[in-house]
Amino acid sequence: MTPIALETAASYYNASPGTGWFRWALGAAQRLSPALAERAATRLFLTPLPPKWLQRRHPWAAQWQVEHWDFEATNLTLYSRPAAPHGPLVLLVHGWGGHAGQMRELAAAVSARGLRPVLLELPANGRSRGVTSNLPQFARAIGYVVARLRQQGHEVRAVLAHSLAANALAYAAGRGLDVPRLVLLAPPASPHDYTRLFAHVFGLSETTRAALQHRVETREAVLMRQFEPTSSGPRVGAATLVVHDREDRINPFADGLAFAQSIPQADWLETSGLGHVRLLKAPAVLDAVVAHVA
Repeated sequence: MTPIALETAASYYNASPGTGWFRWALGAAQRLSPALAERAATRLFLTPLPPKWLQRRHPWAAQWQVEHWDFEATNLTLYSRPAAPHGPLVLLVHGWGGHAGQMRELAAAVSARGLRPVLLELPANGRSRGVTSNLPQFARAIGYVVARLRQQGHEVRAVLAHSLAANALAYAAGRGLDVPRLVLLAPPASPHDYTRLFAHVFGLSETTRAALQHRVETREAVLMRQFEPTSSGPRVGAATLVVHDREDRINPFADGLAFAQSIPQADWLETSGLGHVRLLKAPAVLDAVVAHVA
């Protein structure tokens, strides 16, 4: 755990109201009821922040069609435009605690090349139902949406995903997601390491951290290590563009590089000075993404 990673994780959680109370409550629960501490820590770990109701303030123009698809015990929200209605589709997916609006500049760039963008809002994010989600569910959601779009008769040309969804996309692509082109934008390399950052921020013991990880892995029937580049990357057969910024303080630059080095057909674009989110609007990134998927 690097000092920058620890500082970033702490800032992420400290920006949300109630973090100090949760830290105190989890500390007390570890002393009085380890089982309760494990359940509470797991729920907090699986809750995207900032709260999704804050993301709903972002307006959508009338030309965007909004759909809600039932999915598992929650739902998914999809945004599409009538532009090039019969053209190939490009699916765009936001990251953890994000929302579809973050992908609109990329969607506009894709649309300008005659492709039809479809933006996916994942469970517990944006306008989708649910309070908690997780990385395996992100991967299942991407696979489900691609399959359903194909069932409707659409050609899915590419999937673009940001941050944690990029990690989920690489995992899904290595396990049967048949899409010819992928774009991974600022992917994180190790969910396992993030549990350690989370534990440090909230003062969790290693026993509680390990129990949290075990609870998630057994419930989802997948190990966190399976999402790391050395595990998922070599299984990705699609032509893939990996983009990462050197000053990304959310997911380290080395994480994106690890994916680029582990995926057999990967092209690599590094940027500087854009950080984690401004990457999604930079003209150089938009041009590179469109060139890759068009």
